[in-house]
Amino acid sequence: MAVYFGLHYFNASSFGAWQIVTYMFLHGGWAHILFNMFALFSFGPILEYTIGSKRFFTLYFAAGIGAAFIQLIAQAYEVHSLTGAFTVANNGLDIQSFYQLYGQKLTEIYFGGTVGASGAIFGVVVAFAMLYPNMELMIMFIPVPIKAKYVIPVYCIFEVVMGVGQFAGDNVAHFAHIGGALIGFAMVKAWGLKSPDRYM
Repeated sequence: MAVYFGLHYFNASSFGAWQIVTYMFLHGGWAHILFNMFALFSFGPILEYTIGSKRFFTLYFAAGIGAAFIQLIAQAYEVHSLTGAFTVANNGLDIQSFYQLYGQKLTEIYFGGTVGASGAIFGVVVAFAMLYPNMELMIMFIPVPIKAKYVIPVYCIFEVVMGVGQFAGDNVAHFAHIGGALIGFAMVKAWGLKSPDRYM
């Protein structure tokens, strides 16, 4: 299923244009989907109530699609930094032959896929933090409530550090998260949405 509907690098033999939408509906296990749905359940209803169902729908899918494009751009940058070009000749090579020819990193990009709604949810979470900056949140392992305007930016900075750092063993699509966050931020600004007075 992930081969056909997960998001693949645009030059990979398994890439399909529909994947920029369908990847959001697949997840890498129960923990992945439960964490995403918990975040959506926590932040989504109040945001939807504030901005309306149509705008919420637009924000969610725009953030998810934007996340896909940012992920593809980040992968293109990695491919270019390794090869001097944005594409390599794969000609339907199997994974072992490709690995022998191009090495581990390019094999991960060309044969790995991105799945999950995290990019879309990052857009929702950032929009929530912009509209409810002083809403206090309880964070796991932290015994005191912290305002959204502190928690969410720190989390976004963490994603940037992890994405740029390219740490060994980390298979999270951090740039997709960053992309979703940027789209969420941009759409709140473009729509001119303001925080309800009681949360200023």
